[in-house]
Amino acid sequence: MRTHSLKLLSLTLLLISPGSQTAAAQTAFDDIWRFADWYSNDDNPGVQSVQFSGRFQYEYAAVNDDDITYDEWNVRRMRMGVKTQFLNQFLLHAEAEFNPQETDPFYMRLTDFYLEWSRSAPFALTVGKQSAPFTMDGATSSKELLTIDRSNLSNNMWFTSEYMPGVTVSGDVSNWSYLVGTYSSGASNREFGRFNGSVFTLASIGYDFAGALGVDQARLRGNYVYQNPDVDNTFTRQLQHMTSVNFAFEDGVWGLRADVSSGSGYQGQSDLWGAMVMPFFNITPKLQFVGRYTYLSSDDVNGVRLARYENQHTSGRGDEYNELYTGLNYFFYGHKLKLQSGLQFGDMNDRANDGGDYSGVAFTTGLRVSW
Repeated sequence: MRTHSLKLLSLTLLLISPGSQTAAAQTAFDDIWRFADWYSNDDNPGVQSVQFSGRFQYEYAAVNDDDITYDEWNVRRMRMGVKTQFLNQFLLHAEAEFNPQETDPFYMRLTDFYLEWSRSAPFALTVGKQSAPFTMDGATSSKELLTIDRSNLSNNMWFTSEYMPGVTVSGDVSNWSYLVGTYSSGASNREFGRFNGSVFTLASIGYDFAGALGVDQARLRGNYVYQNPDVDNTFTRQLQHMTSVNFAFEDGVWGLRADVSSGSGYQGQSDLWGAMVMPFFNITPKLQFVGRYTYLSSDDVNGVRLARYENQHTSGRGDEYNELYTGLNYFFYGHKLKLQSGLQFGDMNDRANDGGDYSGVAFTTGLRVSW
């Protein structure tokens, strides 16, 4: 652990040293990230571009509850793939996740593997394995999260496998945006699943009030998911109906994101609802403060899961969860290269008293790199 700590500390000090933030350093970042553009030629009627895509996220997490501590260094995500634009209307995206830490298995799964056809902004048809974007954090790429990980609201309400085979139609019309799709819920595997379960349907519509309010962003979005209950649905959570209303606001140096979601469970999963509010403030163009409060409640006992690292410490479930998060982000090269740190104060109530009680502090810090 000490070796890993020294490596991350050395890299962090190198990146935040005064000389690293000069115009020359920014130009160097531009040159480095330009290597991801393998081919680009808009005049070629066949293939317009070929780009490398991926992310590498490395972090340290520690959880403490009643003098019991769990900690680990973790390659959180490592993904590599290719995006190819061709025939002026098509995009083929193939990307996979790998595990360089344990290496057995090294190849984890396909994440994206889809073909998108779009002639204009109002309409895009996408077929293949793709993300299912609903809830505030569930609709935000892990490359662009403001907190180091998604909220526990999304962990409970959203389908955390994220990438599932489906067919979607999406687009932007004036200030409106929409997405409608059907995805397979069946038994999951590392590729496209077994298609032996049922399906879920996602409908999402949003409106951006930024122009009317004279601010940078003011987007309201509503999401609805219906899933046909099936015992073989393992790509997804056991939620039949799921609704989420979220709002993203930004004006100059400050902003706010919020989410209110509810879900009706099946096959032993209780109905539950939750709320999340996340204010942020840009202290400098590169340094950002983020706060977050999350609340979750289930009608029945054992309906709420703990978050990723809290769950490693306490594996049981409860019925009411409160969390307060404070964090700092440092953007060396926007979201493409950033250092994120967060301190979480979490509390889980467990009426069943069968192992879900938790009241502790978690600290996570990590480097995020993406292309």
